[in-house]
Amino acid sequence: MSEGAEILPGSTVSLHLAITLEDGTEAISTFGEEPSTLRIGEGAIVPTLEMAIYGLRAGDEHTFELTPEQAYGPRDEALVRMMPLSDFPDDLAPVKGQIISFTAGDGEEIPGTVVDVEDDQVKVDFNHPLAGNFVIFRVQILSVNNDSGIDL
Repeated sequence: MSEGAEILPGSTVSLHLAITLEDGTEAISTFGEEPSTLRIGEGAIVPTLEMAIYGLRAGDEHTFELTPEQAYGPRDEALVRMMPLSDFPDDLAPVKGQIISFTAGDGEEIPGTVVDVEDDQVKVDFNHPLAGNFVIFRVQILSVNNDSGIDL
């Protein structure tokens, strides 16, 4: 690990992070828990959040206020779909608020949140749960490793 290294594309970073909504609701936090470790550019966090920490070094703490477009994107009503209850397995009774994993046509797994269950129809929201929200992103950088090769 390089002493005083700054976060660059490809850096392995150990950090604490918290994502809070405007109303103070904490959506995610590693503060008080094990820190997260991620490699910049591998998509572990939203690209805009990665870009926000470029140039930071171990010991740095920053808070960023992000618009919906900068964070998880605006809500897209086209991603809220009505699905027949018959599309769900017999052993899975959808319940409002439940997050279910669906397989897209290309084989990708996509989470959807059950919004409502009406008779033989289920309303599912495929937006990210934080889409459409202003967020406060707080980070504390613990370490930055810019060495190439395999991390053990």
